[in-house]
Amino acid sequence: MRSVPWWALLSSGCAPLLLVGSWTIAQLRQGPAYDPATETLSVLASYGAGSYWLMTGMLLVLGTCYVVTAHALREAAFAGRVALAGGGLCALALTLVPVPSSGGALEHGAVATVGLVLLAVWPPLAAVQGKGPVPWGLRLDVSLAASALMGVTAFWFLAELQSAGEPGIAERVVTFVQALWPFLVVVSCRRSAR
Repeated sequence: MRSVPWWALLSSGCAPLLLVGSWTIAQLRQGPAYDPATETLSVLASYGAGSYWLMTGMLLVLGTCYVVTAHALREAAFAGRVALAGGGLCALALTLVPVPSSGGALEHGAVATVGLVLLAVWPPLAAVQGKGPVPWGLRLDVSLAASALMGVTAFWFLAELQSAGEPGIAERVVTFVQALWPFLVVVSCRRSAR
C-alpha cells in the first residue's frame, strides 16, 4: 500500500479552512445588507460585490486544492480521482462565469451544479475493493454514506433555492461537507499506510 504524500494533507486540509475563512471575511466586508442565511455564496462573488476578488481567489485556490488532492490520492480508484479533479475544475470555471450583480446566470448555475454532482459522487467512485487493508475513507460502505450525506445536503440546498427559504445555510453545509471529505480520506489513507 502506497502512502499518500504529506503535501496531500496540506492541499486537502486547506480546502475547508479556506472556504469557511473566505466566506466569513467576505460576509464581514459586505456589511449588514448581506444576509448569510438567505443569500448564497455566489452573491459574495458576484461582479461589483465588495468581496469579488476575495471569493474569486478562494475559488481558484479551492479548485486547485481539489485537483492536487485528486493527483495525490493514488490509493483511490481512478474514476473517483477524476471526479474529484472535475469538481476542482468546476470551481476554477466558476471564476469565469460569476453571477451578475443583479439577476441570475444560467451558465453559473450549470457549472455549479456539475461541480456539486461531481463532488457528491466522487467518494463511491474512489472506493477500492482489496484483499489487504483498505483505508476507512476508501471503503465502499463509508464512501456511500459520505456520498448520501452530500446528496441530501445538495437537495436541501436546491429545495431552499426553489422555495426562497434559507439557501445560504444549506449551501454552506453542502460545500463544507464536500470540502472536508477529501481531507478525511487523505487522513485515513495516511493512517492505514503506517
